[in-house]
Amino acid sequence: MTQPEANNTEHIVKNVDLIVSKSDEAGNITYVNPIFMKISGYSQANLLEQPHAILRHPDMPKVIFKYLWKNIKEGKDVIAYVKNLCADGGYYWVLATVKMAKNPDGSFRNYMSTRKCITENAKGTISELYKTLLELEKTEGEEASEKAFYTFLDDNNINNADSFNAYMKNLNK
Repeated sequence: MTQPEANNTEHIVKNVDLIVSKSDEAGNITYVNPIFMKISGYSQANLLEQPHAILRHPDMPKVIFKYLWKNIKEGKDVIAYVKNLCADGGYYWVLATVKMAKNPDGSFRNYMSTRKCITENAKGTISELYKTLLELEKTEGEEASEKAFYTFLDDNNINNADSFNAYMKNLNK
């Protein structure tokens, strides 16, 4: 499945909406709830077995996903803002909580992501950060974007996944 061309149509995630998905170790979608399909505009058949990256909006800097995957593969939950691409080329912003689910014996079961709406304050703040990171990525490369991201973390006294998650949740107030 190919991604649609992005446009400026925003699909609003309401405060009663809870978007849920699960994926395998490779990040391929294995489950989506009905609200996920409604907001994204994709059918279940279009989403299952597809990589989560199919929803990646071109405004998202790669470093955010690199940080997210690094931490969840280590078994740490991550809370991050994500701008997703809809089937019609529109987009929606969410605050995603991503975690690794394990079987009773401790082995990997799946990755689970729940997403909820974000405040205008959070959207404004995070949009500016992501815009800066993406511009660096495009003009100076991924290393420059990653360096700027880690400088942002240092400047905000964010030194681990827990403090990152607390910062992200606090922005959404």
